[in-house]
Amino acid sequence: MLDIKLIRKDPDYVKAAIRKREMNLDSVVDEILQVDKERREATGNVEAMKAEQNSASKEISKIKKAGGDASEVLSKMKTLSAAIKKADTKLDDINAKQHDLMMALPNLPDDDVQAGGKEKNIPDHYYKEKPVFNFKPKDHVELCESLGLIDYQRGAKLAGNGAWVYRGWGARMEWAILNFFIQEHLADGYELILPPHMLNYECGYVAGQFPKFGDEVYWIQNPTSKDKKFMLPTAETALVNLHRDEILSADELPKKYIAYTPCYRREAGSYRSEERGMIRGHQFNKVEMVQYTKPENSDAAFKELVGKAERLVQELGLHYRLSRLAAGDCSFSMARTYDIEVWIPSMGIYKEVSSASNARSYQARRGNIKYRDENKKLQYVHTLNASGLATSRVLPAIVEQYQNADGSVTVPEVLRPYMGIDVIQLPK
Repeated sequence: MLDIKLIRKDPDYVKAAIRKREMNLDSVVDEILQVDKERREATGNVEAMKAEQNSASKEISKIKKAGGDASEVLSKMKTLSAAIKKADTKLDDINAKQHDLMMALPNLPDDDVQAGGKEKNIPDHYYKEKPVFNFKPKDHVELCESLGLIDYQRGAKLAGNGAWVYRGWGARMEWAILNFFIQEHLADGYELILPPHMLNYECGYVAGQFPKFGDEVYWIQNPTSKDKKFMLPTAETALVNLHRDEILSADELPKKYIAYTPCYRREAGSYRSEERGMIRGHQFNKVEMVQYTKPENSDAAFKELVGKAERLVQELGLHYRLSRLAAGDCSFSMARTYDIEVWIPSMGIYKEVSSASNARSYQARRGNIKYRDENKKLQYVHTLNASGLATSRVLPAIVEQYQNADGSVTVPEVLRPYMGIDVIQLPK
């Protein structure tokens, strides 16, 4: 949620910043200002009537103590009480309307974020050279099937399109990747969290996914009650709610969390040919990093998260690029985002394995997450997140970039302690 004080102070800046996202919400900003004016006037009116009510109560007490007749004042109080009730109802309606309008506004992109859509994304740098093969390379689907790593047909039989089954060395490589990620994060001082996979509506609201993107998740309705939950699309949705409605102390910050979860995405629409195999699915594994920081440490925390995610890909020995997303390609809640994209040789394209984002105070305002600074003043924290990493594109990148002429795949050195082998050979 944006700061209403900023909207009042500089509505033109807010409008221009939102237009960088290729969204025009000028009329919404104008309506918010009009409703805010009505809200402040209505609040003043209610407060004045309640002050009058308090004064009248004191007057009645004095009259009764003096043995006088307070009927006239009591009659006035009754009329005033009815007026206050009516005014309170009107104020509640105005507050609800302003809240709904504020929810329609996305986070403002940072001033240095490029305007425009994904075509305006800027590659920042590359790591390693693209792999070159002296043989005709295979794609990850063929490699995973021939090596018995992934069973796509039985995955589809169990759960339909966009599902797969890890088998044998494929399952062990997936588990090795996850263990490697978690060990790296633990060594950096992050606390491991295993959150629920079914979350309540408030979690999606605080994360900024609801109400706008409520149709992009899987909902679960309890048939014996009105209890309704959704399957988390990313562990960020849970982690940024850990301290919802809490006041933290300054010396508690930063808080650094990681979580391993499957992620559940509806991924509506048809599957394109370049998204075969594991590139796009309804369920995939991911280790997520989240930080809560003081505002003045927010930029340094973002740099740390980007560096940590990059280091994981580097230690796996994969060629990738880091891209700075344009405003229109940043998610609704984020002020800035960098994507780490691995090279998939068979596709000739880069695919995202990590998004590192800074929400600034946007999610904290929605979740009422504050800290008490050194001057005992309440401030909103900043929340940040980064994938560290999503595996459903890491594994295809590994098998394609590490494939050999005989159809085998060399295991990245950092995964060998977890797997106990150096090369995955074709079944005999």
